[in-house]
Parts: sequence; structure tokens; C-alpha cells
Amino acid sequence: MESPAGFAAWPARLGDEISSGDTVSVSTDSERADRTTRPGKREWLVAAALELVYRNGVARTSLADIAKAADVPVGNVYYYFKTKDDIVNAVVDAHRERLESSLADLERRHRGPRTRLKALGALLADQRDAVARYGCPYGTLSSELAKQRSDGSDPLAATLLRMQLDWAEQQFRAMGRRDAADLATELIAAVQGSAVLSNALGRPGLMSRRARRLDRWIDALGTS
Repeated sequence: MESPAGFAAWPARLGDEISSGDTVSVSTDSERADRTTRPGKREWLVAAALELVYRNGVARTSLADIAKAADVPVGNVYYYFKTKDDIVNAVVDAHRERLESSLADLERRHRGPRTRLKALGALLADQRDAVARYGCPYGTLSSELAKQRSDGSDPLAATLLRMQLDWAEQQFRAMGRRDAADLATELIAAVQGSAVLSNALGRPGLMSRRARRLDRWIDALGTS
């Protein structure tokens, strides 16, 4: 799988364990034994789940798939995660931690809220190939989780998008915008909409064009 590089919030590569195709590398017995006993095994399983859920979706990813990708016995998966819901929760938590790290990095690297918002758009443009192939990891996961609830609401599903909305609202508010909440919604809706189109049409260039338009939109905003 083509995991986006340089964006800590997106699924990380698993080295040779999950290749760009559907094959999984075969380890020796000693390597497999080492992996099933060394510290960090839970983290390795979560990393495998992140990659598979992003590539295949929650419904098409089983605990057995995760065990195979991580190259550990299925029984070891059940030691850490009793149900599929448990590992989905872990996937959301891992995304949340990575997203927090990425947003904090934007704040460290860019002093002003306007440049931070524009930097977010640049990050999205950098991930255009992955988005065109698999969609936005946050949007696709949130949508799939929301569909599993009869009323369409799920606090877990809303977590990742809510984080982005809250962060964007803080930046717009720092720009002196009284309509910061509305602007944040407009920004994230534009990003998610372009990700859906890019994925559905297989056109990575849509993300780049959207990022450039968002740059101009942000530049045009004054205070109100």
C-alpha cells in the first residue's frame, strides 16, 4: 500500500510486512517467534489494523486478516483484542494520536493561524495519490462507522473529524473571525468533498487544485 509519507496522522508503513500489492511477506519461524514475544506486539497489531482498515475498510477487515498481516498467530490477536470493536477503537485512538501530533507540528512550524491553515491544505495536496486510491483515512473511516448505527450517530465516528473542525475553528478565531465555526465547517467540508471526488473518480489532481483554491480563499479572508 502507498502510505502517505511525511504526515504522521496517516497510516504508517509496515515495512515489508504489507507490500504495495496484496501479498504479505513470509518470516522464518525464529522471526515469527520473536515478534510474538517481544515488547510492542500490541502496537504492531494496531499498525497492521490501521493499514488494512484504510485499504479495505472495517467491514472487509477481519481479526484473522490483521494477524496474517502482522505475521502473528490469531490467538495472539485475541489476547489483546477480544472483539473486532476493540481493535476498531484502537485504530481510532491511533489515528487520534497521530492527528494530534500532526496538528501540534503545524503549530510549532507555523507562527500564524493563516499559514497554519494553508499548511494543512498543502499536506492534503501532498497525499493526493493515496487519497485518490483509498480516500481520506479519517473521512472514510468516520463514514463507515456512522453507517453501523441505526440513527447514523456515533461518537467514535465523529472523533477524527471533530478534532479537525475544532482545530480549524481555533485558527479562524485567532484570525479574528467571529464566524470561525462556520468557516471551519466550510473548510473541512471542502476538503472531505474533494477527497470523495478524487477517490471516486481516481483523479489525484483534484486534491491539488482544491488546495490551491483553499489557499486563495484563506488569503482573501480578513477579520470580521
